[in-house]
Amino acid sequence: MFDIDRWREIFQSIGKNKMRTFLGAFTVALGIFIFTVLYGMGNGLKTTFTSFFVDDATNVIFIYPGNTSEAYKGFKEGRRIQLKNDDIEDILNVFGDKIEYYSARVYKSAQALYNNETGNYTIRGVHPQHQFLENNIMIEGRYINENDVINKTRVTVIGRLVEEDLFKTEKALGKFLELNGITYKVVGVFKDAGGDNEERMIYTPVSTTQLVHMNTDHIDHISLSYKRDIGVNGARKLAGDLSKYLKEKHFISPDDRSGIFIRSVFENFEQNMQFANVLQIIVLWIGIGTLFAGAIGIGNIMVFVVKERTKELGIRKALGATPGSIVGLILQESIFITALAGYLGLVIAVFTLSSIGNSLEDYFITDPQVNTSTVVTATVILVLVGAIAGYVPARRAAKIKPIVALADD
Repeated sequence: MFDIDRWREIFQSIGKNKMRTFLGAFTVALGIFIFTVLYGMGNGLKTTFTSFFVDDATNVIFIYPGNTSEAYKGFKEGRRIQLKNDDIEDILNVFGDKIEYYSARVYKSAQALYNNETGNYTIRGVHPQHQFLENNIMIEGRYINENDVINKTRVTVIGRLVEEDLFKTEKALGKFLELNGITYKVVGVFKDAGGDNEERMIYTPVSTTQLVHMNTDHIDHISLSYKRDIGVNGARKLAGDLSKYLKEKHFISPDDRSGIFIRSVFENFEQNMQFANVLQIIVLWIGIGTLFAGAIGIGNIMVFVVKERTKELGIRKALGATPGSIVGLILQESIFITALAGYLGLVIAVFTLSSIGNSLEDYFITDPQVNTSTVVTATVILVLVGAIAGYVPARRAAKIKPIVALADD
């Protein structure tokens, strides 16, 4: 219930201890400000880490060739490993029951020409399922299909920004584009959450790229996604089995760490998120420590308040005030100061995070913010801190004996 007399007493008490109240409240406000800002920064860091992987499905495994670091079975060290089309075929034959999507990647730099507009881009020769590995979203037309690969068709799928660069206000779909002097038909335009670099990519059938630009069956690396039902442990085992299989096939020592590289997007994502979570836990403890420092300050204020009001509290008890009512009065004052100061710090912190926005992207912090659950948690913490700060002096006040209080000078 709202007791106006009690609130009047609380404000009178605060008025008599302005400086002490200000210092204690400032500590609490600073604590919740630091906690909220650092927590928001942690969220911004997690957002950045997540964006690093939004370009690819999280269950993707990449296979890269390297140079051997050990001599093995008559082969010298320093041998360059070359992946070929039959590597994909063999992988599918052996591990096909665990693989969801697959694609080779063959890279080639190209000068693109449409009418009088030119630009330098990267051609990426791929299989049709690359669309799902890369999370490409079709804006117009279609993606590379199996017939394109089988027939080595001269078709291309271009990124949104390639269309803007070369075709300006025209629609690229159905038009013909020259890549290093060879004409391709544009059959699709895509967008990609990976940003500008990905949207300036040009895709062609892997077989066409190999024939026209290289005249070999070489591929630069292999991308594949595993079926999610095999789980994280199954994915780790698959990566290990792939490495072992390819090392045996290419006569690479089992102990050689540089002949074949296997990179799992999920494990990289998991490691980065674990790092961000550890940072948030550290921030949480720093914030809690600062809040309890504020609680100690508020507690000290309330100790002085009780000491200054000893005689008054003794008279209250002599007139029939219960220990519970005295404890309630002290706790209410403590919680009020703490909550008011804390919410002020919280509002300033939220405003600060909003003002920062994306200005710290260079420091890997994107859109730092706190959610509703954090605000609710902060509210509970503030009430608890206020209660803790006021408990000891409130208990002391409740134990005051009227005769001792009245005799106290």
